[in-house]
Parts: sequence; structure tokens; C-alpha cells
Amino acid sequence: MNKKILVIEDEVQICSNIQQILSFSDFNAITANDGLEGLRLAKTEKPDLIRCDVMMPELDGYGVLTALRQDPVTESIPVIFLTAKVGRGDLRQGMELGADDYLTKPFSPEELLKTIKIRLARIEKPTFIKQQYEQEHQQSVNLKQQIEVNSQKLQDSQRLAEICNQVLQKLLQDLSNPLSNINMAIYMLKKAQSDVERDRYLNILQQEYAREMMLLNEMKNLQALLTPENAKVMQNFNLLK
Repeated sequence: MNKKILVIEDEVQICSNIQQILSFSDFNAITANDGLEGLRLAKTEKPDLIRCDVMMPELDGYGVLTALRQDPVTESIPVIFLTAKVGRGDLRQGMELGADDYLTKPFSPEELLKTIKIRLARIEKPTFIKQQYEQEHQQSVNLKQQIEVNSQKLQDSQRLAEICNQVLQKLLQDLSNPLSNINMAIYMLKKAQSDVERDRYLNILQQEYAREMMLLNEMKNLQALLTPENAKVMQNFNLLK
């Protein structure tokens, strides 16, 4: 967006010339031909910079500057004085009131543009630094949040690994019992002396085989159930220790 420059100048021709110079350089130039009108435009238009003549009837440049610096809406707008008075006392008076720079008559278009661009650059630099700080601060906040999320995921993964280990140990123990019974039944089946004994041990083998298959099926179901979310719920209700 083009910078808005307010030109306060009581000499109509000079005011028009400055407006054209600024417009040719892609500035949005607005004008006022006296101090009172300039104050009104400063409050309503909120320009990025004010180029103000010093010697004006009714309200001169010093009066304009004093009013600008006393109003919270306009107090921070940079002001460049344009004057034919170049005495040290005049310069000191303007600076004490809060003028940002001086441009003396006569001046060239290059001098006018250079003075304005330098002053605007000084304004933009702190703004850029502030924006850069805010951007880096937001990046830091986002990074911290991501670290917290990753840390939580790591804790969930560790918790899940611990629970999986507990479940595995329990399943190994549960699987070992039927295997022991199967081995014992096979041994006793070999020693059986009658059909009744053989049927008894065959029945034991069938029962323990069924138990073994049931445990294997439970392992498949547990694999689907053991997610970080379910693990957390199971721990909250003390379903796993």
C-alpha cells in the first residue's frame, strides 16, 4: 500500500507542486492550505508522514506540531518542517517541539523525496523488527507445543510397550499351563492299561488343546485392542497392573 503523505502548505502553487512530485513517486499525497485544515486531516486521514510549512497565517507550523504532539491519535506521526528560516534558534525550537526533520527553501524534488524516504525508513525498521520478533516468538510457541505433543506421544508409546510386555508375560504363563497338562496327558496315555484310561487322557488332551486355541485367539484380539488410547483407559481403571 502506498504511503500517505499530508502536505500542509499555505502557498497554493508550492503545495500543488509538492503533491505532483509525491504522486509521481507513488505516494498518496493529500493537501491542506492552512494549519487548522492540516490538523483536521491529520486526525481523520492518519497519514504516515506530515510535510508542514513553518510560516503560515492563523496557525503556524509550530502551533500545528504542538497540537499534533498533544493528541494521542497524531502524536507519533513524523513531521518534516519546510521553511526559509534556517537560524539555529528556529531549528532548536522545532526540534524541542518534536519535529523529526527540516527541509529548507529552495529545495529540489530529489531533496524532498530523499528526506521523506529516509524518515519513512526509520519508521519501518522498528516495525519490521517487531514483526520479526512476533514471528519468531510464534514459531517458538509452535515448536514448544510440538515438543509437548511429541513428548506425550513418546510417553504413550512407552506406556503401551510396558503394557504389551505385561500382557505377553501373562499369556506366556497361561500358555505354559495347558502345554504342561498336554505333556502329562501324553505321557499317561502311553502308560494307560485300559480303554477307560486312554479315553480319560484323550479327553484331557482335547480340553487342553481347546484352551490353547482359545488363548491364541485372545492374543489376536488383544493385539487389536492394545492401542495407546485403550491402554490409558485400562490403566485408569486398574485393569492392568
